[in-house]
Amino acid sequence: MTGKKRSEFRVVATSARKVDGHGLVTGRPKFVADVALPGQLTVRLLTSPYAHARITSIDVSEAEAVPGVACILTHENTPTSRFTTAGQGYPEPSPYDTRLFDDKVRYVGDYVAAVAADCDAAALDAVAKIRVAYEELPAVLSIDDALADGAPVIHDEADAEGIYDASRNIVADVDIDIGDVEKGFADSPVIIETTCETQYAQHTPIETHIVQSALDGDGRLVLRTSTQVPFHVRRIVARTLGLPIHRVRVIKPRIGGGFGTKQEILLESIAGLITLRTGRPALLHLTRREEFVSARTRHPMRVRVKLGADEDGTLRALEMEALSNTGAYGSHGLTVLSNTGSKTLPLYNKASDVHFFGKAVYTNLPVAGAYRGYGATQGYFPLETAMDALAERVGLDPIAVRERNAIRSGESSPIFEKLGEGREGVAFAIRSCELERCIEIGRERIGWDAKRGKRERNGSWVHGLGLSIHMQGSGIPQIDMAAATIVMNEDATCNLLVGATDLGTGSDTILAQIAAEVLGIPVEAVRVTSSDTDTTPFDVGAYASSTTYVSGMAVQRAAQQVRGQILEVAAAALETDVGALRLGEGRVEAPSGEILSLAEVCGRATHVVDQFQIAATASCVPEESPPPFLASFAEVAVDTETGRVKVIKYVAAVDCGVPINPKMAEGQVEGSIVNGIGYALTEEMLFSSRGRVRNPTLFDYKIPAAPDVPEIEVILVDSYEPTGPMGAKSVGEIAINAPIPTIANAIYDAVGVRLTRTPFTAERVLAALRGPEADA
Repeated sequence: MTGKKRSEFRVVATSARKVDGHGLVTGRPKFVADVALPGQLTVRLLTSPYAHARITSIDVSEAEAVPGVACILTHENTPTSRFTTAGQGYPEPSPYDTRLFDDKVRYVGDYVAAVAADCDAAALDAVAKIRVAYEELPAVLSIDDALADGAPVIHDEADAEGIYDASRNIVADVDIDIGDVEKGFADSPVIIETTCETQYAQHTPIETHIVQSALDGDGRLVLRTSTQVPFHVRRIVARTLGLPIHRVRVIKPRIGGGFGTKQEILLESIAGLITLRTGRPALLHLTRREEFVSARTRHPMRVRVKLGADEDGTLRALEMEALSNTGAYGSHGLTVLSNTGSKTLPLYNKASDVHFFGKAVYTNLPVAGAYRGYGATQGYFPLETAMDALAERVGLDPIAVRERNAIRSGESSPIFEKLGEGREGVAFAIRSCELERCIEIGRERIGWDAKRGKRERNGSWVHGLGLSIHMQGSGIPQIDMAAATIVMNEDATCNLLVGATDLGTGSDTILAQIAAEVLGIPVEAVRVTSSDTDTTPFDVGAYASSTTYVSGMAVQRAAQQVRGQILEVAAAALETDVGALRLGEGRVEAPSGEILSLAEVCGRATHVVDQFQIAATASCVPEESPPPFLASFAEVAVDTETGRVKVIKYVAAVDCGVPINPKMAEGQVEGSIVNGIGYALTEEMLFSSRGRVRNPTLFDYKIPAAPDVPEIEVILVDSYEPTGPMGAKSVGEIAINAPIPTIANAIYDAVGVRLTRTPFTAERVLAALRGPEADA
């Protein structure tokens, strides 16, 4: 590791208390639903009961007669322009295939109408009285059905834009080659091939999607919304409703969870249009059932991986084919598919011949979107289980085969340049990588050498160990942009204005720590204002593991400019050179020992001599996306009588550069692991034969509860990323990719069966144990 050590920082690399922590535990911050505006309407949705149908008529006359009903929206009285709901940088790589309301519904839960009324009871009564006649159409309920010859066409509209091949239900198609993969396989004495499938899963944020709309004193539309992407919301709502961007203001208050699902613009245009039509505030939120059905999900995928290697386990050729189910609309379809390869294949850069290809396809099932991990989660399952199979085939420890093939500091991968998010990527070399150290620490903490392969038995329970290794990214290079403004006050405090979106992840605190480190002040002296499109500078929002790396660098640059201004004022007052001054601990000190407090410096600039506002705005567009690295280890126990799997202990050793706030970084990793364990073992959306979600409640959809969480040990390995703010890289997503392959490999170590479909339910494990491939 090169660069600054953690101990050399004063504020950064310490577990500072969250700037909003006291307010949160005392219940002061306001979520969207905590504020009721005078005259506020309640909005309820009518959704489709059919997976695929055309609306032949809709009659709202009886609904309009319900006392208290103020507005009803349908496809007959709303804008018809198409847009994408994906909150991505403009121009969005997702297709424009969505209308506010359409005369064709494409999944059970698709929007048919919205009713705004004085109270919830009136809105629900009116929804029940809307009369809709449907012409039911044949439904497509799987990837294979979607791609079959003669399959019903889900998007047959002529005005959609950006669909790869609507006539074949293909949203996106990706195909990139490096070298000659066929020759690489032909020259490889060892071939490993596996196909894995992942399921429909829901984000289950504790706060469902919700938005409040109102008009300000100038008649502008103001949206208070639970979103990860306020500036993208503003742009897409303005487009959808035909408004100039400056006529829309978006405010992000406190958010009760996002995990990617709130990177979508689902409700804001509906609520906004109701307010524009009625002149009254409106509140629209999804119920928990609606959140399951009508919000967003993870993309189910079928991913095939083929490895070609020498007898010593060195990779020659690597192929990955991904088929992704994007559901009824193409939101994030291309970019999630691309990430399935771009975030996984560079890890094993010793393979000189590489082929990644795949398709994202429409089905008449709920819409998939952004979800933490963003395609890498699905790709690492077959890749990391195939690497274990390769190790077994050539007689190596699974750790050894990974160490032989993994990328290292100073190296690169042609994948970086060939495959970006919906376009070509950016070439760069790895500047920081402590993956070997992560593996070494994880190996010791899990007891790998003592326990692996021993199949320790306790009655019907058999124990096993598994591992996987991972890389991710830090923002989207040459696309993401973040800006920050810092304004000094005469009492030596500062206002930090950022468009970055704190989802509860602690980014307000992280960014305050970076500013405080540069300015030589305590975190408590930094007042953070974030996520208001009227008052804070632009930021793409919270996604792509970008906030610390991209937004953090914008803050660091703004703080450095402010620091320079402070030193110039102090140098004039002390009659010395700027370069001779030292700024820290709230004061400026000259070589002579003369000292000015920072408050004196700021007061001088504000009130005394050569007055000006000490302030600066800076931006960051990253040139590369340095990956964090992770070594993941788990001990599991498998009940050979029932098939039940328990995770006994989980160890994650992470290289995320310098952790700006170590406790919060550990919390991000722990949360990702628990989320990933749920995805690996219990979480699955189930469907009827007609495309209806059968388990749209937290009673029937099983996310991990506190008693289900195993012992988790997170180690933040010392590292320094020279392109990152204070040496930092991302940490928010990488760990969610690990539980599926780690647990799958541990199950194999315990009972000798390789599982290729998630979740690893007791029924599936037991069926595998009784199947022909079971290891006696």
